[in-house]
Amino acid sequence: MKPLRHFIDTQDFTKAELLDLMSLILQIKEADKQGATPKLLQDCSLAMIFEEPSTRTRISFEVGISELGGHALYLKPGEIHLGARESIYDTAQVISRMVDVIMIRALKHETVTSFAAGATVPVINGLTNYNHPTQVVCDVVTMMEHMPAGKKLEDLNVTFIGDATNVLSSLMHICTQLGMNFTHAAPKKYQPPQAWMDIANANCAASGGSVRVTEDVVEAVRNADFIYTDLWWWVDQEDQIPERRAAFMPTYQVTMDLLKKAPAHCKFMHCLPASRGVEVTDEVMDCPQSIIYDQSENRLHTEKGLMVWLVYPRLKKPSEALRSYHAGKIEGFIDQKFMNGA
Repeated sequence: MKPLRHFIDTQDFTKAELLDLMSLILQIKEADKQGATPKLLQDCSLAMIFEEPSTRTRISFEVGISELGGHALYLKPGEIHLGARESIYDTAQVISRMVDVIMIRALKHETVTSFAAGATVPVINGLTNYNHPTQVVCDVVTMMEHMPAGKKLEDLNVTFIGDATNVLSSLMHICTQLGMNFTHAAPKKYQPPQAWMDIANANCAASGGSVRVTEDVVEAVRNADFIYTDLWWWVDQEDQIPERRAAFMPTYQVTMDLLKKAPAHCKFMHCLPASRGVEVTDEVMDCPQSIIYDQSENRLHTEKGLMVWLVYPRLKKPSEALRSYHAGKIEGFIDQKFMNGA
């Protein structure tokens, strides 16, 4: 059986492993488009733990495991003990004995890392306040599908405009891991902390990629192959909305005028949900250069690829002879003990 691995942070994997994962995702997507998704996780169970709701994360994981031949359990606060009346470690141990893989979407990154430390089956990080690794694997897969002619992955210029969110940290790190060129444009106050930059710079030293942070949004998009934005505020930042809106608007709003300052082939991306008319205009969201719905769809194929990558090599694969042996033994017991004379 393959050793246990979790998917908590792309930094836990090599460039070669991430590229293999994305190749698997694209192969599964090709099969899906032909109505031929193989049932690689037949009868497997996925536990989905949500501390906050999500459209794309829930649907992509639940549909994904179903199409692979398994089934999902939707678990939310109030329905299970997660650090309340039972330790996170004990909860992880118990759920691990009953399912094959666990996805957890938590408000705090420490919840996911603590849960993974106690789990004995693969744990997938569905989002925390620090990062969103499933989203950015999906994003790079989408970039690969929309790559400008004549370019390879390491040639791509990705510009993220907006707040230093959990998506920014993840996207900056995976792009620099893969040797891509990453730019973040934001007001000084909303640029990434030094700890995130240290990781990105170390990645660049190993991969040959580049990372830079600037307040000049026009210069940031000048050579962009992809422009990406996200919400300007997150959970528990609602009281900061007026200050944040004043800092970002209008300079850092993605408009058609800004998009036209990028190369003609540049594509627009957003992880969604979006605040239309805030970080991005409707015109950009719905323009031909927008690939936001391709991006959303790829969450489904990404989750399927992730689950197969983590779970399939760990599955027991009994022979038909062994299956028949146990079926006959159990059926014989039932017939003898419960059916005779019924």
